[in-house]
Amino acid sequence: MAGTMSTTGMEEISEMLARLEGGAEAAAAAGLYEGAGIMAAEIAAEAGKLKTARFRYASGWQREASPEEAAVVQAAGGIGIAKFAKNGSEVDTSVGYGNAGYAQLNGRQVPIAKIANAINSGTSFMKKQPFIRKAASNGKKKAEQAIARTIEERLNKQGG
Repeated sequence: MAGTMSTTGMEEISEMLARLEGGAEAAAAAGLYEGAGIMAAEIAAEAGKLKTARFRYASGWQREASPEEAAVVQAAGGIGIAKFAKNGSEVDTSVGYGNAGYAQLNGRQVPIAKIANAINSGTSFMKKQPFIRKAASNGKKKAEQAIARTIEERLNKQGG
């Protein structure tokens, strides 16, 4: 027994899917950028909570970050978002002090990233204060929600 089947509206669905496919990468990039911005704000907030103590040379003990070191990290307008790295269907970026530049510290020009890493990871003479890890923990959920919301909004605009 032969049968026939007819459908209507497939052309509209096909056109909508083509529009969504074309805009999916742009929507994902916008979402990732939004999430990275939230993470940068969290890092700045955690940097504002650093513990400091007046600078003294360490001799057999570890010291807190000096107020000058903390001020350099807090004042750095260089919490940046790296260029997106695309690997097939994956898109990746990083947020941090990598290209924040240099600052004067005790009469010497020092990379801001070096100061931030020393405070974050600690050194043989400085206690570690993992403010970047805390920022990642605190901001992860908010960043994920912002990414999803931005992607949904962009795709709804394109598909609707």
